[in-house]
Amino acid sequence: MTPDAMHAPSTRSPAARRRFPRAITALTALTALAAAAFLLTACGGSSAQGGPGGQMPAMPVGVMTVQPSNVTLSTELPGRLEAWRTAQVRARVTGVVNKRLFEEGSTVRAGQSLFQIDDAAYRAALDSALATQARAEAALAQAEAQLARNRPLAEARAISQQEWVATQAAHKQAVADVAAAKAAVAQARLNVGYAAVQAPIGGRIGRAQVTEGALVSQAEATLLATIQQTDRLYVNIPQSATEALRLKRAFESGQLKAAQSDARVILDDGSLYPLPAKLLFADLTVDATSGQVMLRAEVPNPKGELLPGLYVRVRLAQASRADGMLVPQQAVTRGAGGDTVMVVGADGMVSTRGVQLGGTQTTAQGPQWVVLGGLKAGEQVVVDGFQKIRPNAPVKPVPWSPVAASGVAGASAPAGAGPAASAASAASR
Repeated sequence: MTPDAMHAPSTRSPAARRRFPRAITALTALTALAAAAFLLTACGGSSAQGGPGGQMPAMPVGVMTVQPSNVTLSTELPGRLEAWRTAQVRARVTGVVNKRLFEEGSTVRAGQSLFQIDDAAYRAALDSALATQARAEAALAQAEAQLARNRPLAEARAISQQEWVATQAAHKQAVADVAAAKAAVAQARLNVGYAAVQAPIGGRIGRAQVTEGALVSQAEATLLATIQQTDRLYVNIPQSATEALRLKRAFESGQLKAAQSDARVILDDGSLYPLPAKLLFADLTVDATSGQVMLRAEVPNPKGELLPGLYVRVRLAQASRADGMLVPQQAVTRGAGGDTVMVVGADGMVSTRGVQLGGTQTTAQGPQWVVLGGLKAGEQVVVDGFQKIRPNAPVKPVPWSPVAASGVAGASAPAGAGPAASAASAASR
């Protein structure tokens, strides 16, 4: 094309120039309609895959059908172990320790010698008391002889009444002197015995508090060692006085029945002590500062596995109820607003239900909560698969069992788990 042609005026007519923009506008409209039709087709295909009406398919969740049964109401309370018997071995005489006669940490028997305190002064005092007793006995013998001689004389009025009274008084004084001398001998013997310190009870003895050469005092009652009997132990358990009063009223009204007074000790690492404990009594006084009453139980300790002062938790069986229901602990969500579970209705929809708990119970299915109210017989409680529950979407109930729980609902998060736990569970799949 020549330069002149390029700058020449257009040969199109005004009508042709008006039809050209209309064609472009029509083409743009056709393109938009085609795109809308594609989107509708895609949405229709997705709805067909998801289910009728565009809803998600019902996801399987593990459920448990609750039924009333006779359950035991138990509670876990903190406790401290205390030795069954404890004896503090203290000095009962003043002196220097000559020997220690036991091995620290060993088992000693009652009456076994533990320390030997220098007893030379006490033996000398015993010898002096024995001599005084002998002198007093000799004076008594002389007084008895004089009394025997003067009796017939006094009856024959051969001696004065005053002399006879003096003879009788001398005899009585001699008898008193012998008694005092014997008491002094007994005291001296005790001091000699106290110098040989003996174990008041049998049990395990701790470390010695004094060494050879130490001066111990009777006035200060110097502590020498401590012996503890640990073949059985006491467990001191504080319980809320309000809770104890509530249980008492429930017993009186017939809502609950008293259970056997047994208890199980749970160690600090969470393991269950194999031997059961026996609940002995509840203290008669409530602590004014804490509002708690002290319970005491006795637990056997034949192997010495438990030590005095150890912190434990005690599971107490307090009462029983005939219409209680058991649900696994993972099915219950505990919060400030109350305890709740998720219940599957007849329409397959899940709803949240508030429940009243009454303690725990350990069964073959693991630890379970005792539900006293909020559920009806035959209702299905969600136990597994919480992360699969969607708002306004039905679920497919599947019977739950501890062994098959992982296969029913996957690696599900427990009840009350946060978004992080659910996200981690989903990521694992």
